[in-house]
This record gives sequence, structure tokens and C-alpha cells, in this order.
Amino acid sequence: MEINLNVINQVTVITIAGNLDSSTAPKAEEKILPLARPGCKIALEMSHVPYMSSAGLRMLLLIYRQISGSDGQVVLVGLSEELKDTMAVTGFLDFFQIYPNLESGLATII
Repeated sequence: MEINLNVINQVTVITIAGNLDSSTAPKAEEKILPLARPGCKIALEMSHVPYMSSAGLRMLLLIYRQISGSDGQVVLVGLSEELKDTMAVTGFLDFFQIYPNLESGLATII
């Protein structure tokens, strides 16, 4: 799994590539949670995440709670249909704004 950070117009864009599962989610959480500061704006670019287990869902929930509890914003972009289905079944889509690509996600968060 790879995690790359970039800042575009005061939005931290976190690009995740690879599976988010029990072996990789803790490492991703370790890198992402410290970025969830009060008032932060984060876009999680996940177009290169082919698989996400319950550990990945847990990581997303922790990020959401930390950011929304501190007046920040987080959006998910580039989710595959499989990930959207998993998130819909588990109720996770209710927590996040989902966009098909980074450009549309940034347009709403900036």
C-alpha cells in the first residue's frame, strides 16, 4: 500500500493505492489521523484501492469522527463500484460525501 500527500488550495489530498485490510489499515491510520486537525479539509483519493476490509472501514470511520468533530471536512473520491457497494451495505455512505473524481471533490470542499 502507498499513501501520497499533496496540498491543493488548502485541501490535503491523500492518495491511497493498494488494499486497505487488517495489515495495511493501521499504517494508513497512523499517517492520516495526525492530519485531521481542527478545521482541516481532506480529500481521500481512493481510485487505486481495489479492496477494503472491515479494518479499512473502521479506519475511515475514525477519520470521519475525528474530522467532523473538529469542524473539518472530508470527502472520498474515486471509489470503485465494489467499494461503494460495500459502503452502502454497511451504512458508511451516509457518513461521507462521495465524488467520482478529484476535481469534483475539490470543487465542493474548497
